[in-house]
Amino acid sequence: MWSNAGSRVTFKGCDVMIGKFLGRMFGVPGDSSGGEVVAGETYKGFEIHAAPVKEANGWRISGVVSKNVDGADKIHEFIRADTCPDAESAAAMTLRKAKRLIDERGERIFD
Repeated sequence: MWSNAGSRVTFKGCDVMIGKFLGRMFGVPGDSSGGEVVAGETYKGFEIHAAPVKEANGWRISGVVSKNVDGADKIHEFIRADTCPDAESAAAMTLRKAKRLIDERGERIFD
């Protein structure tokens, strides 16, 4: 999935510069706020990874949609205002939201 290498994260073979935001989203080791990938699936050729983030009032919907397009790995990260009472329901909702994004925008999600 991903590995932390200093200020860079490798996600599915992509080397992407990240800041504090993505470190929190993907649960950099030692960060107890959540954001670890807890569910994933392939949908219409897109990879979806749910990574809910622990908030004071529940678990925030957060995830990544990725796809190899014309030989280049494309990644779209998203966080929604929605929260759920537990990580499992937040992961399920994340997968549903990602599928809706894919259905509505297709590869334009990466524009």
